[in-house]
Order: sequence, then C-alpha cells, then structure tokens
Amino acid sequence: MSTTAPPSSIGSAASPSHARADEIELRLSRISAPRRNVYRFVFLLAAIYNTLWGIGVIFFPRFGLELVGISDSVGPVGVLFWQCIGMFVMVFAIGYFCCWQEPERYRAFILIATLGKVFGPIGFVYGWAILGVIPGQLGLTIITNDLIWWPFFFGFLFEAYRRR
Repeated sequence: MSTTAPPSSIGSAASPSHARADEIELRLSRISAPRRNVYRFVFLLAAIYNTLWGIGVIFFPRFGLELVGISDSVGPVGVLFWQCIGMFVMVFAIGYFCCWQEPERYRAFILIATLGKVFGPIGFVYGWAILGVIPGQLGLTIITNDLIWWPFFFGFLFEAYRRR
C-alpha cells in the first residue's frame, strides 16, 4: 500500500495547505465593501499623486522649490537630494497601485508607507526646528505628501490588522 496521495489530489481543495490559504483569505476580506472601496479609491489617488509628484520633482526640480520660495537657497546638492526624494515618492506609486487592486493582500506595504508618512514629518521637524538646516517653507510638502493621508492609512491599518 502506498502512503502518498494520488497525483490528482495534490493541490486540491481538500489539501491542508489550500484550506489554510482559504482561511487566511477569508480573514483578510473582512473589511466591509463600502469601506474597502474608500480605501481602494484613496490608494489609487495616492498612486496617481505620487506618480505626478515624482515626475515633477525628478524632471523639474526647481519648479517645486520655487513654489515654496526656496529655489535660490538650495545648491546643486540640494537639487539632487530633492530629485532623489522624488524618485522615492515615485517608487511608492507602484506599491499604491498594487494596494489599489488588492488592499488586504498588500497591507504590509501600507504599514511601511505609513511609517514613512510618520518619519518624514519627524525628520522635517528635526531638520527645521532643531538643526535649522531645512527651510520651513518645505513643510508645505509634508502636508500634501504625508499628513493628509494619515486618516486613511491609519484607518486601513487599524481595520486590516484588527480583523485578523
């Protein structure tokens, strides 16, 4: 007698690994449909915003700096640093597009993004208020890049992890 399962039953719905995957999927999909749609919409907006902001900063770095009135006070290294931030922001757009499609599946990415949206403002305050090396006008980008997203990102994380 053979103790191995016949080939036709490998990977079938009756297998323990498949049942475990179904159980995990069930637990992840417990955010109500209306709230899930709100989060999906916000992640799509974040993806579009990050794409546009990243492109703008990468290809037209002086424009953004001029908008906040600090173009003249930033040297070439500051412009390169600004463009580097634009690249990071644009890379996050890819993650937000994934989260728009399957928010529960990519909830760990939202956790990482939320940490960035918390530590970015902390770094700004440290550089501006404590060290005095970052112009205060740059704080305007903290509002649009970080703070306005907090209610949705924290709300999603609370729901996604609470319901596990």
